[in-house]
Amino acid sequence: MTGRDLKQAIAKSEGRVIMAQHLLFDGKGLVRGITNTELMGAFGADMVLLNTFNFDDASKNLGLQGLSVKELKSRVRLPVGIYLGCPSSDSHEDAKLYDKKGMMASKQHLQMAVDLGADFIVLGGNPGTGTSIQDIIKYTKIAREVCGPDMLIFAGKWEDGVTEKVLGDPLADYDAQTVVKQLIDAGADIIDFPAPGSRSGISTRMIQDLIYLVHTYKPGTLAMSFLNSSVEGADQATIRQIALKIKETGADVCAIGDGGFSGCSTPENVMQLSISMKGKPYTYFRMASTNK
Repeated sequence: MTGRDLKQAIAKSEGRVIMAQHLLFDGKGLVRGITNTELMGAFGADMVLLNTFNFDDASKNLGLQGLSVKELKSRVRLPVGIYLGCPSSDSHEDAKLYDKKGMMASKQHLQMAVDLGADFIVLGGNPGTGTSIQDIIKYTKIAREVCGPDMLIFAGKWEDGVTEKVLGDPLADYDAQTVVKQLIDAGADIIDFPAPGSRSGISTRMIQDLIYLVHTYKPGTLAMSFLNSSVEGADQATIRQIALKIKETGADVCAIGDGGFSGCSTPENVMQLSISMKGKPYTYFRMASTNK
């Protein structure tokens, strides 16, 4: 499947696509003998995003259990992407738990993502990296130049809101609509936003208005809403409520973070998110189908 094919498939799914996240540095996984990526797929995820992927030192990618990206894809048979950070070169913030330079969206790492077989890339800033929205816009332009026209590129700011507020935050000192347009003009296919109900101060209407802009400024551009900020580790009733809020925003992809246990969200929460977004029949099909 090409990047353009994947984008078209997402668009045709009418907001039912679930993306789960797999944190690689935090151990081998939740269940012995399988990767968290496989576990997320088994519980209803349609796509999986690899977080803290270290391009410089593969031994740091504990969650891959020695597998390459292509080998992982052959096992899970789902689109697998890589999260690349966009920290400013003069940022003094230090990610103490992992090597932020190893996952940085440098030209070398972007080309490696293509060569390794990533189906998509997500550009943003993990908590504690001091990433600004202008950094993300800059790296989006670089990513499009390096990765070419086919790579499916997600970009936005849904976390790391201490140094600079996230997209949709009313306290942000930048104009969110201008930023959305700049990200699209830079080459992003899908713009990333925080999920109402999971990020403090973010309302459904705020994100709904921005996603409307995404869909109308350049028709064909899509949007993702990210349920994270540690709320992915809440109970299923909370996940259900947030899922319905995301549905109202018009997001094309609903993502759930990795802030649960051992490098992934609670598996039951992935299933609940999927059920809330697309119902039990389609969720069970995703969970049981070998023709993913």
